[in-house]
Amino acid sequence: METAGAIVAIVATVILVAGLAQRARIAAPLALLVVGVLVSYVPFVTEPELSSEVVLLGLLPPLLYAAAIRTSLVDFRANWSVILALSVGLVLFTALGVGLVVWKLLDVPFSVAFALGAIVAPPDAVAATSIGRRIGLPRRIVTILEGESLVNDATALVSLRTAIAAIPLVGATAGGHAEAVTFGSVGLDFVRAVVVGVGVGLVVAMVIIALRKRITDAVLDTSLSFIVPYLAYLPAEHWHGSGVLAVVVAGLLIGHKAPVVQTASSRLGERINWATIQFILENVVFLMLGLQMRRLVEDASDSGPGWARLITVCLVVLVTVILLRPVYVFPFKWLQHRFLADEGRFRPAAAAIISWAGMRGVVTLAAAFTLPAETPQRATLVLAAMTVTVGTLLLQGLSLPAVARALDVRGPDPREDSLQEATILQASVGAGLKALDAEPDKDPDTVALLRDRADNRTNIVWERLGQGRDDAAETPSAAYRRLRLVMLDAERGELLRIRDSGTVDQEVLSRVLGQLDIEESMLDRIDERDAEVADRPLLPPDQHTDECEHLAASHEKLAPPRTPQGCEECLAMGDTWVHLRLCMQCGHVGCCDSSPNRHASAHFRETGHPVMRSFEPGEAWRWCFVDEQLG
Repeated sequence: METAGAIVAIVATVILVAGLAQRARIAAPLALLVVGVLVSYVPFVTEPELSSEVVLLGLLPPLLYAAAIRTSLVDFRANWSVILALSVGLVLFTALGVGLVVWKLLDVPFSVAFALGAIVAPPDAVAATSIGRRIGLPRRIVTILEGESLVNDATALVSLRTAIAAIPLVGATAGGHAEAVTFGSVGLDFVRAVVVGVGVGLVVAMVIIALRKRITDAVLDTSLSFIVPYLAYLPAEHWHGSGVLAVVVAGLLIGHKAPVVQTASSRLGERINWATIQFILENVVFLMLGLQMRRLVEDASDSGPGWARLITVCLVVLVTVILLRPVYVFPFKWLQHRFLADEGRFRPAAAAIISWAGMRGVVTLAAAFTLPAETPQRATLVLAAMTVTVGTLLLQGLSLPAVARALDVRGPDPREDSLQEATILQASVGAGLKALDAEPDKDPDTVALLRDRADNRTNIVWERLGQGRDDAAETPSAAYRRLRLVMLDAERGELLRIRDSGTVDQEVLSRVLGQLDIEESMLDRIDERDAEVADRPLLPPDQHTDECEHLAASHEKLAPPRTPQGCEECLAMGDTWVHLRLCMQCGHVGCCDSSPNRHASAHFRETGHPVMRSFEPGEAWRWCFVDEQLG
């Protein structure tokens, strides 16, 4: 009962603090860390025991898998050189640098000092990406940070394993066995860990993908996903490989193949379940990290070198960890630009953000407790590792938004996202309509209904744009959502009345209620996206290298609007419109496809003028009707 009560208290605290942090727009890991530290000093609170096995076996595999299945394999491959340089080179550079500093400060064997370096070397995926997404960093930076944090754990843990293996070899002479940890030994262990880890991950991914092709039940499919992290992690570790890499490889491949081998209901169920698991586990880790602080401080003060030296060691290690990252990142950026001639891939401002986004977390917490009990100055080393974790989370985590603002590093505009979403949706809907036209047997009324629904899907996204006018009226899709939500509320009320009467099978009623819930959740999500893009200017895309010939030619054409007050035909007819479009060639102003008369598209069909641009305040995007391309 005591254990069960502690679990309930921890999860309840996580839910409460994370909810309040979300309202206050504070990163939940930081808030939970502070709460944990404060609670650890409450006299009647018993600190939950947190061993390295609990974190490395119980928490790390599912956390890695949850992050890996959400990570784009395409983006990962596009940034593989940066990710590899950070996850391998930077980890070894940091471990060696910290090791040298600790070796001099504490006069411990170099294997011990290098072990601490390996512990504090890997940044945490949860902290970096959660803060990065919250403050709106560019997606490429978030991808690099997430990719680095997924892979660097393997480098750090292999290096730590090599260092720990050398610790028992140290005898009475403190400084005589620095050669026990060499680049050769670390390199050999790393190669074996990579080969075994990647191999196990590939095998597990292929087996799970083959099984999913034959599973259509969403519950069975989601249940299968719960054991995948351990199917990858445990065999890889048993064969002295990297369980971290095995889980990451399996997760990346399974997530990439999910749209092909899983049903829609399976993907939806898995997404919701893993989001919940990740939320609980990652936040529990940061709360537990804070709860360890009082005991760590007490142990270090009892067995350490004295308070003055203890504080000095912890602060010097923290500063060393923070400084080594930019010392590595900025020269790497210069070398990448100098030898790869790729200026656009790693700008100085992006290098500064990546240098400052080095928060430590889960792996550092778990790895610190793996140090053997006979390790010299163990309590001091563990406290130094926790100081790095807490210090980087608070110092870098709290200041990262200000650094991003000062460097003018911003994420994608939600309105630009909507523009891209409309473009790709238009392309996919076009492919569907072509397939519909190719069908030999089809009813004209059914075809007309399908075409109307296809148009509505694209128009919903296009209507998110052009909201800069003060007199902007309710769009057709917004009116549909408002009225449909009224209907859904009434329909659900009637279903609940039928349910309470007990005259209909409850399983049938549950299925119908589930259909209403899915439809309502989709409508709510559209409303959220509309709120994000409202009242924001939308500039043209930055890159024009892939423009079609019509868009490229339109740069020199900017005909003045013939009717700047509105749609030319609608004004003549006395009708209204939703959004306005301007013909780049003749200056005709027409209404969009969401408007009842669709005069902009009609103008293209009549004249063949290929390019129009938005005629809404703050918008400068263009659209080619011929090639269906955005510019």
